[in-house]
Amino acid sequence: MGNSLRDLLFGQDRRDLATAHLPRRTFADVVLPPATRRSLDNALVQIRKHDVIFNQWGLGERHESGLGLAFNFAGPPGTGKTVCAEAIAHALGKRLLVVRYNELESQWAGATAKNVAAVFASAAEQDAVLFFDEADAIAGRRFSNVEQGYQREANAVVNVLLRELEEFSGVVIFATNLAANFDPAFERRIRTHILFEQPGPDEREMIWRVQIHARKTPLGDDVDFRALAARYPGTGGDIKNAVLKAAQMAIAEPGDDAEKRIWQRHFESSMEEVLGAKRVMDQTLFGDAASMAALAAARPGPELDEELSALASRLVEVEDAVTSMTEELRRVQRAQADALTRIDQLRGTVEAAGATAAESARTTGAAAERRSALALGLAAAAALLSALTAALTLL
Repeated sequence: MGNSLRDLLFGQDRRDLATAHLPRRTFADVVLPPATRRSLDNALVQIRKHDVIFNQWGLGERHESGLGLAFNFAGPPGTGKTVCAEAIAHALGKRLLVVRYNELESQWAGATAKNVAAVFASAAEQDAVLFFDEADAIAGRRFSNVEQGYQREANAVVNVLLRELEEFSGVVIFATNLAANFDPAFERRIRTHILFEQPGPDEREMIWRVQIHARKTPLGDDVDFRALAARYPGTGGDIKNAVLKAAQMAIAEPGDDAEKRIWQRHFESSMEEVLGAKRVMDQTLFGDAASMAALAAARPGPELDEELSALASRLVEVEDAVTSMTEELRRVQRAQADALTRIDQLRGTVEAAGATAAESARTTGAAAERRSALALGLAAAAALLSALTAALTLL
């Protein structure tokens, strides 16, 4: 187990920048609108015929960079973006390397950009499909007027990501709910943008049906998936959550489990709950127009700008203080290491002298008593050095 304080202060070895998966799900596991499925089929053709286009047809000789295959899956949560990334990797017989921004992000200047380069190198080494989940967090628009350290860091990360996309020859998939937040430079570097839309009634009915085990799931006689699909405009993710909630509702009712069924009322109640939770999440301070108007009225523009400027200045002071503290702690760490080395040397000397004194103390007379006392003193000194070593190690 690592030392969390040491990792915070001095950095840590980040071997978990991305998670490698052996893909199990295929396109048979997801229900998509026809237009989205056609776009995905075309993407697979591009990948599989990449060698023909760039090698046999000679286009690789005319274009030395930008030969990779980058795709952007854009759409609301729960519309199948992650499943389709896994399905593409499965169809290609490759591993899926899943990257999330919170795994790449580092508090150390320049480290996040290095982590981006590292995951591309790992994908190339493993011949894996590289999948950036919630990619808008890492591919956002660059700052035009850079005044703060975090702005320089964000711009550097985007620059490295753009460079890696130019040089990478493998398959990269971005998934985002907010494609409009992408830096415009990604438009040229991403081969195809695929829109994942909300499923229509026909797709929703199919999604309801595939969530159920045809032989094992006990359904009531009144279950009508067509009616559920027509009534509730949810995504595939919403329907999955509703099915699981409905099963929990049904099993929680009193009676013999063998006699229990999932009825239409369970599906309706669970879907109402799922969609109600989504409405609550959508009603955030910055997503609600009334709240935004109230905020604007309460905090005039100039006053808000002044407060933000003051906060930015304070942030710079904190960053400088943390940097200074980190340097001081590193000096302490080096001094600690030097002290431990010196103590080890002294302990060796004391232990050798103690062994000699103990051997000499076996004789008799006054000299023997003095040697015995010396041996005890040296043993005490060795114990003291051991205690000092333990204390320094705990710092």
